[in-house]
Amino acid sequence: MGYKSWGGDMNALAGARMPHEGDKDAAQACLRLPGLERCLRGTLGRGRRAARAPLGAGPSRGNAGSRRKWGSCPAARPRRGWGPGAASAVVRSGRPDAVPDPMPTPPPESAAPGNSRVPGMVLKAFFPTCCASADSGLLVGRWVPEQTSAVVLAVVHFPFIPIQVKELLARVQQASQVGVAVLGTWCHRRQDAEESLGHFLEGLGAIFSHEPWLQLCRERGSKFWSCKATRRQAPTCPGAPGEDQVMLVFYDQRKVLLSQLHPPVALPDHQAGDAMAGAGGLAAVFDTVARSEELFRSDRFDEGPVRLSHWQSEGVEASILAELAKRASGPICLLLGGLLSLVSAASACRVFQLWPLSFIWSKLSTCQQLRHRLEQLTFVFSTQKAENPTQLMRKANVLVSVLLDVALGLVLLSWLHGKDRIGHLAEALVPVADHVAEELQHLVQWLMGAPAGLKMNRALDQVLGRFFLYHLHLWISYIHLMSPFIERILWHVGLSACLGLTVALSILSDIIALLTFHIYCFYVYGARLYCLKICGLSSLWRLFRGKKWNVLRQRVDSCSYDLDQLFIGTLLFTILLFLLPTTALYYLVFTLLRLLVVAVQGLIHVLVDLINSLPLYSLGLRLCRPYRLAAGVKFRVLEHEADRPLRLLMQINPLPFSHVIRTYRLPSCGCHPTHSWGSLCRKLFFGELIYPWRQKGDKRD
Repeated sequence: MGYKSWGGDMNALAGARMPHEGDKDAAQACLRLPGLERCLRGTLGRGRRAARAPLGAGPSRGNAGSRRKWGSCPAARPRRGWGPGAASAVVRSGRPDAVPDPMPTPPPESAAPGNSRVPGMVLKAFFPTCCASADSGLLVGRWVPEQTSAVVLAVVHFPFIPIQVKELLARVQQASQVGVAVLGTWCHRRQDAEESLGHFLEGLGAIFSHEPWLQLCRERGSKFWSCKATRRQAPTCPGAPGEDQVMLVFYDQRKVLLSQLHPPVALPDHQAGDAMAGAGGLAAVFDTVARSEELFRSDRFDEGPVRLSHWQSEGVEASILAELAKRASGPICLLLGGLLSLVSAASACRVFQLWPLSFIWSKLSTCQQLRHRLEQLTFVFSTQKAENPTQLMRKANVLVSVLLDVALGLVLLSWLHGKDRIGHLAEALVPVADHVAEELQHLVQWLMGAPAGLKMNRALDQVLGRFFLYHLHLWISYIHLMSPFIERILWHVGLSACLGLTVALSILSDIIALLTFHIYCFYVYGARLYCLKICGLSSLWRLFRGKKWNVLRQRVDSCSYDLDQLFIGTLLFTILLFLLPTTALYYLVFTLLRLLVVAVQGLIHVLVDLINSLPLYSLGLRLCRPYRLAAGVKFRVLEHEADRPLRLLMQINPLPFSHVIRTYRLPSCGCHPTHSWGSLCRKLFFGELIYPWRQKGDKRD
């Protein structure tokens, strides 16, 4: 299926199809390896097996069944591309077929520019689709000798003065540090062919010297182009042709300019070299377009002496709101940065470093979240310019995360203050606390009897039960003492939601910790008593076996004990062993209650970390404009004709969502502890405390 007068339209290019299966097979075989030039040399050479090559099917075009076997061609062996999106070449004939390298790499002997290149090689010309309908003129771009590629950036229209074109290119090269030059000529014959125009364009090669010299021509009424790459100097190899074969690669200049190419993911060793080579070629193309913004600032409406055609030829894209935001962002960032600096200086005051305040500041989730937000806002509103696109993306992610957090907090605030919900919560809080305390009293009284028919040590059981009942009585008295102030406290807590939903959730976590403080005390008492007995039993067990723990060498050594030591040790071991079930039962019950509270707080912390660390701006960019986050490219073979250059369409593969989250994930505050299942079970078995905050010795994930 062909297409008519696509004129730079990407949709028309995407609708192009291969004429028959033979062309598709040959294109797949040629695109699989960096040795693409060797295959194209035999298939696209004029007068050399043109009728036999599948890419240049002649009279037998309709014979789709006659396919050439590529067993002897080294490019026929399939190989993966790089990147999570697999920068690949896909022949659109109803289904994806080939997954070659993102950018074919030439042999080492063709890497040098000028006369050092082996003549007759395939030259890759990256041409912007926006310039396909431009008037005749000069091709301006960058020559990449390492990849034997020419990246066309713009077309200079007639009339022009050569010295002014050179001054423009020198100015662009100085501003962008990109070797921009005149690569050749572009001829767009809208009417009948004029020999004078062709001779005039050929004569421009003497003024703008470049090796090789590209000559691209689009005939009127034809969708196929004629492409030549001539060399004025004598070929280095005797008998070699004076022209290089050209492969046209169309690309969307706007998408390539706005996109950010990400490095390839880890591949096996036998593919790592090819992936890095392809990544380097792609990076050269993307970097050339991205650094040439100085060239794209001039359009055809400028009054300057040089008129250009590029992706902004119809006028520079601009928005009134965007321009106003850019002009107002400087003073706003300066003002907010100063205010945040004052807040940071006040929080670093020595008064807050005293023992009670420093302990509260380092242990409460609310204080940690406020400190984390303060650091994020200081980073966003700093007047220092972003050094790279990754840092700019991080700033955008932090800003969107803060705005969404504040918006959700305002929604929560409006819900709490509507219909007097805070008063209802305050009235229901005291009865709920009384009910929980009553259930705990029933639980302790059940443990003081014969729980589940177990025979406990009655004396120890009564002592522990009365101890815990007394603490419950103190806790109920404390709750009733605070009941007149609960509504006012909840009202101020609701106002804190304007700082963000994460701050409100952190306050909720701290409130849960305060309301369940008696459960935490019961857990600490039971854990300490259980841990003391476990340590005593382990030490007495070593004494019973004639061993001891060497603290200096951190090992168990043999030791000889006296008879009285063995007698006392055996007696204490027996006493602790028989008292262990009673202590273990209390420890087990209160540990389960403590784990229930920790699970609720853990869910709140997970939600807070999700809001803090989720890269919302990057995910929205991936969803709305997937080309902005590029994982690689894929090449589609367009319709082909005999004795015509091979034409490819370069399309951007977006970065997968999982890689977006992994690459742009923001750091969280990390104030709560994280335990693996192994360490958690070990701490529970030996009676070690599970703190509700992160200790200094804990490892961070």
